[in-house]
Amino acid sequence: MPRRPLYQGSKFRHVYGKPATKEHSYDGVPITRGVHDNHCCSANPCFIAVVTECAGGGSFLVLPVHHVGRVDPQTPRVCGHSDRVLDVRWNPFDDHCIASCSEDCTVKLWDIPVCGVQQNITWARKTLIGHSRRVGLIEWHPTAKDLLLSSAYDHQVLLWDISQPGCVLRCPVRVLSSSSSSSSSSSELLLSVSFNTDGRRLVTASRDRRVRILDPRTGTVLQASHAELHRVSKVVYAGDLNLLVSTGTSCWNQRQVLIWDPDDLSEPLVVEDLDSSAGVLFPFYDPDTHMLYLAGKGDCNIRYFELSSEKPYLTFLAEYRSQTPQTGLGVMPKRGMDVSVCEVFRFYRLVTVKDLVEPLSMIIPRRTTGTFHEDLFPMTTGDQAAMTAQEWLSGINRGPVLVSLKPGTKVVNPYPETAADKGMEVQLRNLRFQSRTGWDQEFLQEQLSYQDAKYPRELSDLSGWQADETQALCWAYCSTPHCCEPAERPPPDTERELLQAFYMQQEEIRELKEELDKKEVWLSVNNNNNNTMAMLTRLELEMKNTRNNMRATF
Repeated sequence: MPRRPLYQGSKFRHVYGKPATKEHSYDGVPITRGVHDNHCCSANPCFIAVVTECAGGGSFLVLPVHHVGRVDPQTPRVCGHSDRVLDVRWNPFDDHCIASCSEDCTVKLWDIPVCGVQQNITWARKTLIGHSRRVGLIEWHPTAKDLLLSSAYDHQVLLWDISQPGCVLRCPVRVLSSSSSSSSSSSELLLSVSFNTDGRRLVTASRDRRVRILDPRTGTVLQASHAELHRVSKVVYAGDLNLLVSTGTSCWNQRQVLIWDPDDLSEPLVVEDLDSSAGVLFPFYDPDTHMLYLAGKGDCNIRYFELSSEKPYLTFLAEYRSQTPQTGLGVMPKRGMDVSVCEVFRFYRLVTVKDLVEPLSMIIPRRTTGTFHEDLFPMTTGDQAAMTAQEWLSGINRGPVLVSLKPGTKVVNPYPETAADKGMEVQLRNLRFQSRTGWDQEFLQEQLSYQDAKYPRELSDLSGWQADETQALCWAYCSTPHCCEPAERPPPDTERELLQAFYMQQEEIRELKEELDKKEVWLSVNNNNNNTMAMLTRLELEMKNTRNNMRATF
């Protein structure tokens, strides 16, 4: 790629990548060897999910974000698919709900317990059956709750409302394109999809190497590119700047990045040649900093640029280089950033040759660390939906609910939440922590009565507690029946503190198990030594008796 002078006015010109050490990475993860051009990894502030190799059927691994280090080969997985899993996506409005698509022609929704996967999960909360061939793409709606888009090799693009009752859904709420469509432009196999900021537009990259903008409610093609010298493979919407970014190759097999005007796809605004590598380029756009990251499958580097709504539109900033190639990448939402060290973006690189998932933090150096920089962290997308699926289907458009990343700041949702939606959410959370046996229920009641007796407070003192967090705490107690008494410290106030306490408890249990194993080995060695000494003593006595008998005989 030709080196151009850096844009001196940019405050992001000194961004650098800081990879995590092996102790703070996820080592020993059997990453999938599949050749499908997907990320194969998804992350949120609570968990990280990685598609894994599986002999017979398909599975993926769900690990708590703080569970770093060596991963046990016997770690439980989510293994309910009957064929290879192609991609996974976390629900942006529920950190414990994940969707997966597979070669078994289905899309499944899974509920992950608060304390992680304790045993293999084979039963999905919902199964979406509408495709006749393998499903290669899934994408959540950015503002509407419970809307999921799926695209498969049967040339069908379906939109699902997962709030509908039933464990198996066969009827999508919208069919954007199908193999029986008379228009060839709407029946091409999709390689990439991306919603704009409020979800009213959908941009696609298809196998005929063209970029199209669709109305996701009707499936109508609004714009289509006609550039014959560029073969598109991936595309992303930079909605806040009203731009499109696509990656692909030229007719001379040069990898390129193109900038488009979504109102006019006749010609691209910018065409930038990068290199002649063969891997697919994945674009990642950060709307808060207007930075674009380009990472290729099989590459050892990640390039980052700055986008602008005016010329030159695309400005090269710097490049991160590694010694190991990546086969996939996951991205942490802004809610999971460490603002104290000025971390503006975080990747999870899948290094298949080492069975390693390596976190990579993109950091902007500042003289003062440990403070919140408002110019680096503006209001960003939160974990609350702006509307329901039915409201969006009826024609309502709303932008995302923004939150502040400043510690201690809480922003109220500007959109009213109905009582029915709130009750449904509480009911779903209660089901997630519901115990499965009568003994668990008895133990739960015993722990609740014990806490009531231990902490005789008024209800107003527990105003920070919610019903679902209380049940989550008892669920954690049910997972470890021989838990310690919590008399020395008050109960945790937030879910994050609860998870930290659980991880500390698991670490103590692991250390105790190691000490117990060492003691068992020491005891076995001592027993063997004692047995050997007893045998030697017995042999000496027999020898003495034999010698005395021989003397007496002669």
